[in-house]
Amino acid sequence: YFVPVIDDNGYQANGAIMILVPNSTATGYMNLLRTIFISAAVIFLGIMLVITFTRDPITGFMVLALFGIVAVFIAYPLLEAVRLSFMKDGVVSLQTWKETLSPTYLVALWGSLRLGVLTATISTLVGYMFAFLIERTSFRRKKVMSTLATMPVISPPFSLSLSIILLFGNNGLISKQLLHLNTSIYGLAGLTLVEVIGMFPIAFMTISGVLRQIDSTVEDASLDLSASKWQTFKAITLPLSAPGIVSAWLLVFTNSLADFANPLLLSGDYRVLSTEAYMLVTGRSNLSAGSALSFLLLMPTITAFLIQRQWVAKKSYVTVTGKPSTTLTELTNKPVRLSLEVVSWTFIGFIVALYLTIVAGCFVVNWGIDYSFTLANWGEALSRGWTSIRDTVTLAAIATPTAGLLAMLTAMLLVRKKFPGKRLLEVVIMTPYAIPGTLIGISYILAFNKPPLLLVGTGAIIVINYVIRELPVGVENGITALHQIDPAIEESAADLGADVTTVFRTIVLPLVRPAFLSSMSYTFVRSMTAVSAIIFLISARWNHLTVLIFNFSENLRFGLASVLSTILIVIVLLVWTLMQVLVKDDKLTQKTISTR
Repeated sequence: YFVPVIDDNGYQANGAIMILVPNSTATGYMNLLRTIFISAAVIFLGIMLVITFTRDPITGFMVLALFGIVAVFIAYPLLEAVRLSFMKDGVVSLQTWKETLSPTYLVALWGSLRLGVLTATISTLVGYMFAFLIERTSFRRKKVMSTLATMPVISPPFSLSLSIILLFGNNGLISKQLLHLNTSIYGLAGLTLVEVIGMFPIAFMTISGVLRQIDSTVEDASLDLSASKWQTFKAITLPLSAPGIVSAWLLVFTNSLADFANPLLLSGDYRVLSTEAYMLVTGRSNLSAGSALSFLLLMPTITAFLIQRQWVAKKSYVTVTGKPSTTLTELTNKPVRLSLEVVSWTFIGFIVALYLTIVAGCFVVNWGIDYSFTLANWGEALSRGWTSIRDTVTLAAIATPTAGLLAMLTAMLLVRKKFPGKRLLEVVIMTPYAIPGTLIGISYILAFNKPPLLLVGTGAIIVINYVIRELPVGVENGITALHQIDPAIEESAADLGADVTTVFRTIVLPLVRPAFLSSMSYTFVRSMTAVSAIIFLISARWNHLTVLIFNFSENLRFGLASVLSTILIVIVLLVWTLMQVLVKDDKLTQKTISTR
């Protein structure tokens, strides 16, 4: 099996180690599993082939192709990881799972859960504050604050950790140089701080959508019945925003459990499962134990994901009346609104300071020791990192339109077409969103390091990883957009003789343009800033900028890490801004704030 190797300086991947698993009685067991899986897949696809192709050959072909993609790039790698977790020294064994469930790793599991709960709770509170201020008050700087609040989402996941280390680390500017403190930012407190700053935008964006859709006529009725604004908020607004609150908490919890880069830099002696799995694979070359630990981490994340999709979806919080509301009633008085503004701007100011610290780090000789001005970091960083910059942008540029088109096509098939296995297909497509990146990276190493799909070491495996990882969000956006479009438009085109590809190209794609562009924007950002799965898939030929930044940070080359982080943030911001310009605001759905 192939495992990426970093050179002695930690700068770039030089090649791969091959770990040979000896031949044994496990060979027959492995072949049996593969035979059962392939036979079941062939039988299922055969039945679907007959049913679907007899009705609509083109749709049948696309559905089969989609099932093939899902089977090869989602189901098969996960099955390979499951298989390996039950292997020990080439034979079938439960020894790996016994070791995984030992107190040593259960402590790490508890550490992950504790960090996830703290991060999710604080992030949801902060996110609700921002969402309420922007969506339900007459606050004037909404665009500016929304843009600044979403900055952590479109930057490398560990750039904030880098900044925190520069300010509050062992030789931090504030902790050591200014305040002469001996306290350490490493551990649970520092991790929670960084993850809250990095993940509260998820809660903010999730809750904003719910608050924006609440019909204010219900709140108006409460106020007309002499209820105070606080009573109206507590009895009506807060319960109606419950779906957003629960969804936000679960989404942040899932992302915190799967976070990989921040714990690697800031965990100190605090143990979490994602880093333990990485150390087992790269440090001890123990892929079976790494797989088992990743599956142990998958259990709480998949549970949270299923709760978010099923429990919240079943609750009814509908407030839509026959006549859409174009105003939202403000439920705060001036002192409350000013208090929210002060707290929010303070939080935003801290975030801006963190990013400015990264920029400042680009021009310092040796942060924490010599703060002299220099431009040498730029020359060295560009000479060492140019190949990684080129590779990262190239691979992201290939994955972005691929993921966008595949997501919209998948959404159209799921919403507009009937075929056997549709529900199964939707569930499996959404699965990668809940799978920790470490597990996906390990499973791809296992699945694609041998013929007939020998992809390890190529750029293709990185692009495929991008597409599969970000496909669920694009499909979800496409499904939401298609539910808002009358299918009669497409039916009319079909009645005039247009086939499904023509309908998709000339009708569906233009109508779901905002969702399509949003999907591409999201894919590009996530591809440029990915690290958890990518760190397992890079090679001497194809490196990734985030991995190089991480290696520089780990080797205390903060000046070089700051330069490359700044370059990455600028590239992502430029593309993100371009995408936002292309996605025009729908004036018909905008609402204004009315005061009472």
